[in-house]
Amino acid sequence: MANDDLALIAARFGAALRSAGVPADPGRCERFASAVTVARPATRYELYLCALATLTAGQAQIETLERVFHEVFGGPGPAPPSAPPRPGSERPASPDDVLAEAARAAQDHPGQADRTASGPDGQLRGGQLVSADVTGEDQPDGEQAEAARPALASRAERLAGTDFAELTPAELAALAGLMRKLTLAVPLRRSRRPRPTPHGKRTDLRATLRQARRTGGHPLRLARQAPVLRPRQLIVLCDISGSMEPYARAMLQLLYCAAGGAEAEVFTFATRLTRLTGTLAHMPPERALQQAGQAAPDWLGGTRIGGALKEFNDTRGRRGLARGAVVVIISDGWDTGDPAVVRQEMQRLSRVAHRIIWVNPRTKSERYQPLAGGMAAAWPYCDAVVSAHSVHALEDLTAALARPARHRPSSPDASRRPT
Repeated sequence: MANDDLALIAARFGAALRSAGVPADPGRCERFASAVTVARPATRYELYLCALATLTAGQAQIETLERVFHEVFGGPGPAPPSAPPRPGSERPASPDDVLAEAARAAQDHPGQADRTASGPDGQLRGGQLVSADVTGEDQPDGEQAEAARPALASRAERLAGTDFAELTPAELAALAGLMRKLTLAVPLRRSRRPRPTPHGKRTDLRATLRQARRTGGHPLRLARQAPVLRPRQLIVLCDISGSMEPYARAMLQLLYCAAGGAEAEVFTFATRLTRLTGTLAHMPPERALQQAGQAAPDWLGGTRIGGALKEFNDTRGRRGLARGAVVVIISDGWDTGDPAVVRQEMQRLSRVAHRIIWVNPRTKSERYQPLAGGMAAAWPYCDAVVSAHSVHALEDLTAALARPARHRPSSPDASRRPT
């Protein structure tokens, strides 16, 4: 079986599928090449079965796969043979002939070929498509250099380093799989009520005396107990003003994909505070974001950070929800209100919260300075300030959430950046 033929088939067929809307990513193309290597299809229909088993992820993609298969390889649409082939009918003599015939059809396909096909641009190694280096006179420049990148590179991986503000809603939805791999783990706290355990360090006096009643008052066995470790409450306050709209959508999608185990309490604010915990539960990300916009009447409105923090402290924070919790505030710090209110409410919140993490996408720049009124007022009371402007930058957020200790600057100087 010719490796060059298999590389050409996988590359061009995958490119045609991606153009038709089927996400034939590198992993699926590699599995297709491996399936062809193992199964050695002797008919074009068997080649179609290899593609069906490796390149589709649902019933809705089968019709598109059949159409693209017909366009690339020609001939009648894929269908199982209903009877043995008659003498003289067209049937390849061997699997190698099938592969060569499919490669010729793929070569004649009018669509643009992937640069990872066989020949000088790529080859098949061990059943995997590998892009060859382009050097010397063949090395492209300008726009051609972009086309020379591996065509089978994962789309989601490429988008993972892109700023959320530059992503379309469809591209943001494509990152849901990567966000599900993230874990928003918060530190543990000791519960005030211990639980009985045979290996606890503390003696449960009441349980010991209760058991002694069965033996005439003689404590033959000591009951033990140990404190219960529970995850701290995670509270998210997300700015949904106009300047934060793309980042708010990304953060809400992250909470839906990765924060299920953390049981986060989610609030949005612009000119008022809105609780979205129930809205974000048990919904796909796209529906959850739509419901979030409908539930928040000030979506894309102005920003009053101080007023929103005051409403949260008065109605929920000081009543116990924020006590010992990890609070994440997502905002760029632009505030139309009085910065003194932000400073006062951040001070109130810092007295009850375990940690305060501020997510500001503007801090991605090394030259960033907290000059905005709201950000400058809140800076001294933050344990950590992260950008979280892309999927790759979300690692700083997950690390800040998992850090167990508080780390607030002793000086109220706003120029000191929390770690």
